Amino acid sequence: MNNKSPKFDPNRFMRKATITACSILLTSTLIAQEDTGQLNTVLDIDALYTPLESKPIHGDTAVELLNELKTKHYSSINIDDNFSSTVFDNYIDALDGSKLYFLKEDIDQLSVHRYTLDNSLEDGSVEPGFEIYNLYYKRILERMIYAVNRVENHIAEMDFTIDESITINREDEPYAASLAELDELWRLRIKNSVLSLRLTGDNEEEIKEKLSKRYRNQLSQISKTNDKDIFQTYMATVATAVDPHTSYFSPRDSENFNMGLSLSLQGIGAQLTTEEEYTKVAQLIKGGPAERGNELKAGDRIVSIGQGVDGELQDVVGMRLDDVVAQIRGEKGTVVRLNVIPVDAVGESNATIVSITRDTVKLEDQSAKKEVIELSYNGDMYKIGIIDLPTFYFDFEAASRGEADYKSSTRDVHALLDELKEEDVDAVVVDLRNNGGGSLSEANQLVGLFIETGATVQIRYSGLRNGFTRSFGDNDPDVAYAGPLAVLVNRTSASASEIFAGAIQDYQRGIVLGGQTFGKGTVQEIIPMDYGQVKLTRSKFYRISGASTQHRGVIPDISFPDFYDAYEDIGESSLDGALPWDTVRPVEYRAYHAIQALVPELQRRYDERAEASPDFIYLRDQIERTRVMRQREQLSLNEQQVKEEREQTRRAEFDAENMRRLLKGLTLNEWVEDLNAIEEEDEELVANNDTDTTDEPEEEAVEDEGDPLLLESGRILADFIALNSNNVSSVSPENTRQNR
Repeated sequence: MNNKSPKFDPNRFMRKATITACSILLTSTLIAQEDTGQLNTVLDIDALYTPLESKPIHGDTAVELLNELKTKHYSSINIDDNFSSTVFDNYIDALDGSKLYFLKEDIDQLSVHRYTLDNSLEDGSVEPGFEIYNLYYKRILERMIYAVNRVENHIAEMDFTIDESITINREDEPYAASLAELDELWRLRIKNSVLSLRLTGDNEEEIKEKLSKRYRNQLSQISKTNDKDIFQTYMATVATAVDPHTSYFSPRDSENFNMGLSLSLQGIGAQLTTEEEYTKVAQLIKGGPAERGNELKAGDRIVSIGQGVDGELQDVVGMRLDDVVAQIRGEKGTVVRLNVIPVDAVGESNATIVSITRDTVKLEDQSAKKEVIELSYNGDMYKIGIIDLPTFYFDFEAASRGEADYKSSTRDVHALLDELKEEDVDAVVVDLRNNGGGSLSEANQLVGLFIETGATVQIRYSGLRNGFTRSFGDNDPDVAYAGPLAVLVNRTSASASEIFAGAIQDYQRGIVLGGQTFGKGTVQEIIPMDYGQVKLTRSKFYRISGASTQHRGVIPDISFPDFYDAYEDIGESSLDGALPWDTVRPVEYRAYHAIQALVPELQRRYDERAEASPDFIYLRDQIERTRVMRQREQLSLNEQQVKEEREQTRRAEFDAENMRRLLKGLTLNEWVEDLNAIEEEDEELVANNDTDTTDEPEEEAVEDEGDPLLLESGRILADFIALNSNNVSSVSPENTRQNR
């Protein structure tokens, strides 16, 4: 099962505009003319612009790709006018989703292809895809020239005292009706970039230098585009029109894909993608240096990169993803500094520098780990075993070589459970938060550690194996752990994690806690082609109850505040074209406990605690502040107003943290007016390798009492134990057999 394969992100290619050797002349001309102040009139775009053309192999591959989609995809695919319209919209959105390059008249002109792309593809022609891209290339050249001109000649005239603003998310905005309207959008956009740098303390010359270099870098990146880039973008859009996990990879991209993300991301242990002009952190790899440092977050956008502890920060806004990755890579033990816009911030004025020491993400870093937490609850002490499982892993190569000690998540968890039983824990929590999946067989076997025998998942095949559903499960009657169990999940728990959590919930073997899971209930397969390869959806998996995890995911028995609740664009349901939720026939299975009968009382007790919990109050407040921030539609360009908004945000965060500390009986923080001065002092301490050796008050030791969600999971399990001790019959498997 291919659970961690990266979904094709069309925005990755937004900066890959088509260009030939004459475009290099464009860059050199810009450099030569930079002091004239007449860039737009001196340069003749039409004279410099030469569109790129497709090759015969591209058309042949398009025909082969359509055949693979029609004959092997899980769904029945019709290559018709509706399909053509979807491809057209997705392709335009992939190139210019923020509507900053195309004019309305461009879209009207290109719309002649809306209902004919299916016909041209079946005829072996990709010319419409090249035509659309070439016009995009011309428009992006015009915008870059405009940007350089504004930055190098008009910063001094920008007035930051007037009330102007820009729209943060332009996806639902109309295309500019005229060149003047588009120029105005870019004037405000560039003014925002200038303001962001002003707020970091840069003067006019420094801002001019940085932004000029940024846009010239983008022009340089354009010059690296070729016909393969256009073909890859177009064919990938055709494939993702079927479903978001289906994609095409050209020979070059196939090589990168087959090497695996761990190689391309070696250095800091982060999964990267692009979002408009920025390189975005999609996910942190468990056990990697970025995750261990706890400063870089998923959703952060990278503005610039510096090598070493004092290397100059190089702007990477608008740079190709592979070039950004190349800068992040490096030898183990070396430092890379990332200037990032935090996930809950909206502009570069809030950017912060994160230093990470490069390392290799080893298999053991992602292995299952355990810990024991002790908590006092209702007058009793409880020992709760925690098993943290970052991914469902299996070392196929070592196993095939016959090595006895090959890595397996099930084998490792089994050993950890044995250790926890020796430590006489009262209950176990399996923590699957941020576990994106992995091996299907491992998910099946892991369920088997907690049940006697039975099905764990059903897989429905379609296409050539139309409608055939097969169940997989555990045939080993041995149970590694039979005690009270909880599974902790969140919105990024996906695929194999959902199989495990769903089976534990259906068997009522344990309590599922946390947030709604991702909702990826499909299985992909890589199919080689004459020119590249296609990754397409071949099957869907279902719970033993017959319900699909697709789209809806697994709904916890008791829901915790989840930081991902602030983000509407996370989860299968947020992906365009995601396959729908449905059901198949259930299989026969039994319930191990009467958990569903106990959930109302468990929920009541949890609600009482959560309502008064300082940590939960703080978490709910943080989620709401992030949600409000992300719902903002406009960003002010009035410098004083922006400063006041930043101060209000910082004050709200400060007050929320102090309220948490007050409720927990901890020493309150003191408000610092000049935050920049404190940050400079901290940087100086780090540079001098100085540390503050002042003894902390003894009461501060209470602060680091552990993950509040794990602690609350332990309390819910303690309630479960108490309720079961009062009703022993409710846990008797023999009395709870059922056929659903």
